[in-house]
Amino acid sequence: MIGSDYTLELCNVFHSGQVEPGSFFQRLTGGVKTGVILKDVSFITHSGEVTAILGSKGSGKRALLDVISRRVPSKGHILLEGVPLEEDHFRNTCAVVRHSTKLLPGLTVQQTLSLSLTKISGYLKSSKVKQVMADLALSQVAHKCVTSLTKSEYRRLVIGVQLIRDPIILLLDEPTWDLDPLNTYLVISILSNVAKKYGSAIILTMEKPRSDVFPFLDRVVYLCLGDVVYAGPTRNLLDYFGSIGFPCPQLENPLMYYLCLSTVDRRSRERFIESNHQIAALVEKFKVEGQGIMQGNPAEHNRIINPNKIQMNYGKPGGVKVLFMLYLRILLSIFNFKKNGLKQMSMRLLSLPFYFCILWIFYNEAKDYQRAFITKSGLIFNAMLGTYFISIMNTICLYGPYRTRYYQESQEGLYSGASLLLAWNMVSLPFSFITAFASAAIIYPILGDITEGMDYVYFALVLWSCYIYAEQQSLAIMMFVKNGLIAAIVNIYITCIYVMLASGVLRSYKGYEEWLFYLTYATHTRYASIFLHRNIFKQPTFNILPYDDEDNCTSITNLIQTSATLNTNSNANCRYASGKAFLTERFTAKNFAGDIYLTGDFNPDFNLGVSFAFSLGIMVLNKFLYLMPLPSYITDKFRE
Repeated sequence: MIGSDYTLELCNVFHSGQVEPGSFFQRLTGGVKTGVILKDVSFITHSGEVTAILGSKGSGKRALLDVISRRVPSKGHILLEGVPLEEDHFRNTCAVVRHSTKLLPGLTVQQTLSLSLTKISGYLKSSKVKQVMADLALSQVAHKCVTSLTKSEYRRLVIGVQLIRDPIILLLDEPTWDLDPLNTYLVISILSNVAKKYGSAIILTMEKPRSDVFPFLDRVVYLCLGDVVYAGPTRNLLDYFGSIGFPCPQLENPLMYYLCLSTVDRRSRERFIESNHQIAALVEKFKVEGQGIMQGNPAEHNRIINPNKIQMNYGKPGGVKVLFMLYLRILLSIFNFKKNGLKQMSMRLLSLPFYFCILWIFYNEAKDYQRAFITKSGLIFNAMLGTYFISIMNTICLYGPYRTRYYQESQEGLYSGASLLLAWNMVSLPFSFITAFASAAIIYPILGDITEGMDYVYFALVLWSCYIYAEQQSLAIMMFVKNGLIAAIVNIYITCIYVMLASGVLRSYKGYEEWLFYLTYATHTRYASIFLHRNIFKQPTFNILPYDDEDNCTSITNLIQTSATLNTNSNANCRYASGKAFLTERFTAKNFAGDIYLTGDFNPDFNLGVSFAFSLGIMVLNKFLYLMPLPSYITDKFRE
């Protein structure tokens, strides 16, 4: 157990990695150009201190944070109280906040902070939330939705989500990025107060530090192309550079002046060579004379340490508690009755019934004539296809923020992708069940007798299985594809392929080659379509339907046109003698001869079971997919 007064020390740290962006093919083949990013980096920081890592773009600031957080391999020593800092130890006791971190929309500030605490509850939890909001100047917006916060408030809330866990080390990647001077001052001053109040060591990166934040920085590290130009207390900064011949001019911002001194000048070849030699000399000078400065004067070390500090969220919470908190987080984002919550609620509950209302408008006047076979088969097809597509649309639109949050929090090892999917399914399944049954009730009276309760229930259940299958398919694709539009296009292409192949509506199975016919067995659509069609066309109302009010089809031998009587004098208007005849033509193989109701392929229990087996199977497959380790270049893009 680490006490309230501790030291983080980096000794001779080296890190190599990718130095140029590579193409997808280069990443797969390992042909991306790599090089040394950090070179012999050493510095010390203590609890209660704010340390700023300064440097121009490409100097290695973010790589240094990744090395400290143990996300990337490195050589050298990273010691916490003299003990090597391992990845698991960092995840359990420390935290990282990146400027690209996204919070779940729909939650209030207070709810967001409360859901970040998983180890305590009750009065202690509410007190801690109120305390952190007060420390970060967020009390006035406690009940404000996350999406309506200003940039500064949002940035402070992102910091608060990690700060509420009482990390002993808090790493911040560009916490003042894109903030105006006043809010930059506010954020840095708050971080300074928080570090001293909680006894946390805060390490942050900055690209363009202002002079008014100088008093709030206890230590500063200047990097240039991975080398350390200076690392030590800010109070020694001016004396050190003055002693080696680089005094800061009066009325000049010392932080920016020495940042420019530590930056390669690329305006011309001569300037580049000159500044490169100068920086190399500064690096060597600090290696020789900087060790005493880096340690600082222990007698002057006046950090404010809280000896009674208790780490409120130390360690990793249990799996059941994590699952419950994820479930609660998703529910709260839906049932908050704000803009984002209403959007989620309407998409989950109303989008599919709205589509089925449109179908009802087009098909409501359908009468029981011979064309009813094609009309009602078309209605079944549109109902099934619409369920697939609306499920894809809802998943693409709603799952993205949760996925982004997962990939950001997975760095801390808080929970696995399987836990996120399980929580998502616990919320999504009841909503999809309700919307599927409500939608089926809209069009079922056109297709059959809704008073036949079990037939309606089975019809709705198969539509529900279609919704689940398309949703899980979308979740699988969104594991690899970040862009929502691309993910939707890929999903729709895949869905169109198996719908065209196996629905039996766009093309009869009798027209398939043998290999294509057997390929339909590998699709969810085959079993769902056969079940829905059998559920409707088994009804006696489809026996010997008339062509219209004047033409009857009562003499089956002379009037019903089948594939065997196309060239005879049969009535072309009377094609199907019964629903069984229609099903036989659409869903049987070329040389089929027999009673379709006696074959296993048309067994309703079999088709219903296999439809849900597909949905359950892809759900289980997704759990394993989200447990697979992905290449860093894939996971990193989801965290942005």
